[in-house]
Amino acid sequence: MSTSPVNAASSASQAANQNTSSTNSFQSLTAQDFLNMMVAELQNQDPTNPTDSSQILQEVSQIDAIQSNTQLTTTLQGVQLGQSIATASALIGMSVVGTDANGNSVSGTVSSASINNGAAQLQIGSSSIPLSNVTQVDGYGSSSSSSSGS
Repeated sequence: MSTSPVNAASSASQAANQNTSSTNSFQSLTAQDFLNMMVAELQNQDPTNPTDSSQILQEVSQIDAIQSNTQLTTTLQGVQLGQSIATASALIGMSVVGTDANGNSVSGTVSSASINNGAAQLQIGSSSIPLSNVTQVDGYGSSSSSSSGS
């Protein structure tokens, strides 16, 4: 028995696809990459066995789902950033305790809040601490920054 040229080409193609794919290769694909692959698939399909229209609709649906997930992720990141800056700005004037980026303990009254590399930062004197490193909030810091009068 001999193998037909069509089966041999198909087997070679499958073997090449298995050798070049990796588990992380799909993480970097974009919706445009999927569209390019679908167009290439349609251009190179076997005329005696055309691609089923339901299969094409399924692929388009998958592309739409990828775009929706990307938009949702971007929106949620924006909401999270907004929530972080709102929380950080609510601490202005409050006395807090936390650690700076170098692990040094910092305490004092928050003078300002900002965003640095996508994370909320609190300014305490000459130190800056990430909002996520705050370990204690004592309330309004008037007692630590002003002297008591008689």
